[in-house]
Amino acid sequence: MKMAPTLARQTHQGFRNLGSLALALGLLGACANPGGSEPDPQPAAEPLFQVPAHFPAPVYDLSKNPLTKEGILLGRTLFYDGLLSRDGTIACGECHRQDFAFTHHTHDVSHGIGDRMGTRNAPALQNLAWGSTFFHDGGVTDLDLLPLAPIENPVEMDEKIGNVLEKLRKSPKYPALFKAAYGRAANGSEEITTPKFLKALSQFMVTLVSANSRYDRYRRGEVQLDADEVAGLTVFKAKCATCHAGELFTDGSFRNNGIGPGVFGDLGRERVTEQYADRYKFQVPSLRNVSVSRPYMHDGRLPTLDAVLDHYARGVQDSPTLDPLLKQGGRLGIPLTNAERKQLLAFLNTLNDSKFLTNPAFAEPTN
Repeated sequence: MKMAPTLARQTHQGFRNLGSLALALGLLGACANPGGSEPDPQPAAEPLFQVPAHFPAPVYDLSKNPLTKEGILLGRTLFYDGLLSRDGTIACGECHRQDFAFTHHTHDVSHGIGDRMGTRNAPALQNLAWGSTFFHDGGVTDLDLLPLAPIENPVEMDEKIGNVLEKLRKSPKYPALFKAAYGRAANGSEEITTPKFLKALSQFMVTLVSANSRYDRYRRGEVQLDADEVAGLTVFKAKCATCHAGELFTDGSFRNNGIGPGVFGDLGRERVTEQYADRYKFQVPSLRNVSVSRPYMHDGRLPTLDAVLDHYARGVQDSPTLDPLLKQGGRLGIPLTNAERKQLLAFLNTLNDSKFLTNPAFAEPTN
């Protein structure tokens, strides 16, 4: 196709002008960088999720829910929004506070909508990508399904997932957040759906990785532990590490630790399996950030770590399903000398991860 002469001259002149501009910009760049060296590279973006070097491989299948900045932001916004509850007063972040390892600090059992009381202590939310069962009795086996339980529990958020989705669709902000996270579906739909909602929450929860305590820095050779802390680690390995195993400080098993049913008559994992062999068994919790996640046990009946050690020394209740580790040598429990007790407490305090507890990426969004 031939151009008209005038248009051809204008186009040619335009190219000449663009060439002059490019040359001028090149000269300016040479003056600014007389050595002709490459500009300083931009720092690499921090990965959205990284497996700590001393951790095992995660259980959560990230290939089925690839993390994106937009998806994580959506999940984080949902996590802190009371809209997920029936009357708008209870968010996930109400019972899971970051500065206390995402637990309901000082509450023995969680208080939900209308200040209704549950029967269990809110478990810490940390390193969830390595979990295969959730809640004290392991009643949920898929992180993507975890939020459904508190949302529909009548003493927690007391809402129906269908109602939550309708509120999100009518919200002035969520349609745009969902579109940013998921774009349009193949059929052109921008529908806010249950799978998208749940996967967004999982994207945020997966990022809640705690792996930078003094103990972790000691493992990496960055700091030293003091004499009591080192001795406490030795005590821990001898007395506690069978159950609170590995770098996650839990083997994920369900055990009867002799705490007994308590005032709520909680049968533990038996409620899930309907097997008597699981009576009074609860999932072994991680001890990461344990000093800030009080109170302790499935019903929060023990207010301090000292009370926990008292339980294991003198308070273990015998029963047919009691863990055999707590019934050895003709006595119940785990004996500790005063020195061992002091050293063990010193070591447990090294498991607090201040970076995790204060990381602004985990806090409620400000806009």
